[in-house]
Amino acid sequence: MRELLHSLIEKNKYWTQYGNVATYIPELSNSNPDALGICTMDIDGKIYCEGDYNTKFTIQSISKVASFMCALKDNDINKLYSKISCAPTSDGFNSIVNLETKNSHKPLNPMINSGAIATISMVYGLTANDKFNRIHEFIKEVTGNNNLKINYNVYQSEKNTGDRNRALAYFMKSTGIINEDVEDILDVYFKLCSLEVTCKDIAHMSLVLASDGILPNKKRLLSKHICKTVKAIMTTCGMYDGSGDFAVSVGIPAKSGVGGGIAAVVPKKMGIGVFGPALDKKGNSIGGIKLLEDLSERLDLSIF
Repeated sequence: MRELLHSLIEKNKYWTQYGNVATYIPELSNSNPDALGICTMDIDGKIYCEGDYNTKFTIQSISKVASFMCALKDNDINKLYSKISCAPTSDGFNSIVNLETKNSHKPLNPMINSGAIATISMVYGLTANDKFNRIHEFIKEVTGNNNLKINYNVYQSEKNTGDRNRALAYFMKSTGIINEDVEDILDVYFKLCSLEVTCKDIAHMSLVLASDGILPNKKRLLSKHICKTVKAIMTTCGMYDGSGDFAVSVGIPAKSGVGGGIAAVVPKKMGIGVFGPALDKKGNSIGGIKLLEDLSERLDLSIF
């Protein structure tokens, strides 16, 4: 396995030259576009890592998976779906058009920006800080890393330039999707996106979903039903408007982030964490997708 991962990293580094690091969050423009790393963790406890797997990067939209898990733990599914749908989108992850013209002003799914912001508002907590602590502690547990910290340079950069997210959130406030203070909820969102992780952390998170909610120490963290729901939404919506192409070419549940990470789940087999900050036009790691395509083909990982 280690030799396979090494060969696939070497083969697919070529693709990073065709992508670009995210620049709309200025701090992310400092990322190394040539980086590419992977970590796999299987349900038998075997861990294999290659490439730039130890490089820290901000979790960005992969945090939406954890927020969604918390919201599912905290709410009846029908209550959650009264605020957020589970439909795929053909528009970008920060689209405003969807909110105004489709689905009774509900965000289409929890994996795009509007849906993630609405999801955070539904997590238990009397204050925004309570909500952040709830999700932060959950991410620590699901990644197996108690030392996850905010990259405050990225957080400040996101907060200073997050006007599109403010537009989404204030629109949702006007339609009753969000009832709390908008700036407080956005602050939680920016902080969660700015948590620093490695490939190992997101592979661990993916492994918990692959194991239907059971941690490597055999503790049950999530119900099987919640995991089934999360994996389904990741499959149809986790790679933004590139989710359909990814389902065809790779065929496993996954969630990307503009920091370059991809968390991928092979149900009942393994969790995978990939890092490659050079992005395609849809905001997904270009080298990471190519790496996962090859790995899926070689190991016959597709669920379809």
